[in-house]
Amino acid sequence: MTKTISLRFNRKQLCIPYAAFLILFVICPLLVIIYFAFTDGTGKFTFDNLVNFFSNTNTLGTLLNSIAIAVVTTIVCLAIAYPVAYILARSKFKRKYVLLMLLVLPMWINFTLRITALKEILSAIEGNLAMYPFLNTVIGMTYDFLPFMILPLYTSLSKLDKSLTEAAEDLGANGFTVFMRVVLPLSVPGIISGVTMVLLPSMTNYVVLDMLYNSTYIMGSLIGSFFAVYDWNNGSMISLILLIIIFIITLVTNRFTNDSETTGRNLL
Repeated sequence: MTKTISLRFNRKQLCIPYAAFLILFVICPLLVIIYFAFTDGTGKFTFDNLVNFFSNTNTLGTLLNSIAIAVVTTIVCLAIAYPVAYILARSKFKRKYVLLMLLVLPMWINFTLRITALKEILSAIEGNLAMYPFLNTVIGMTYDFLPFMILPLYTSLSKLDKSLTEAAEDLGANGFTVFMRVVLPLSVPGIISGVTMVLLPSMTNYVVLDMLYNSTYIMGSLIGSFFAVYDWNNGSMISLILLIIIFIITLVTNRFTNDSETTGRNLL
């Protein structure tokens, strides 16, 4: 007579693998970064690394350049992605999913191959890439992160209730008014999601810079340069400050998302 053994897990037991992953690969590395950020080479507690960050004009200039590149890249991606996502979401194309796949298809290609191809194109057009570092960086970042802006925008716009736009048109609103008063407010969650997925990585993605031209004026490459010479203390402090900046940006974007959801419920 065979006995069947049934395994039942409660919710707390199912959380164990995730909790173990969180502790090993998130909390422990973060504690290591905090330790090195507030110690010197001998392991003594100090605030010198924090003071050096805000007193070093090179570090502050790199931070400002990183923010400028990230903001401009995000604006360009949003300006390109929103009309594309809007047309795809509102169109009656039977094969619009195929068009969406073609726009996202570059994400499946190796990153090195894509940037190398872009480098060859820019070299043929401009000649010396070092002559236009900021422009080429924005082009490379836009090329890399544009699909991450299109996808959340398309998802948000495709889920809009068409009865809302029809009701606005029945009440006499023209196309521009319908877009500004109905479509745009309801698509804010998609905008916030896309902005978050583009803005934050753009501040640290130094691979684009290194492949388009040899430069180290973005936060990711600056952190890497400190760790390359085994200066874990200053590198960890910069990483920690950048993490705090990202955390603040995330809180602000979540606030905008909550406000937009409230606006959407009021419209409904």
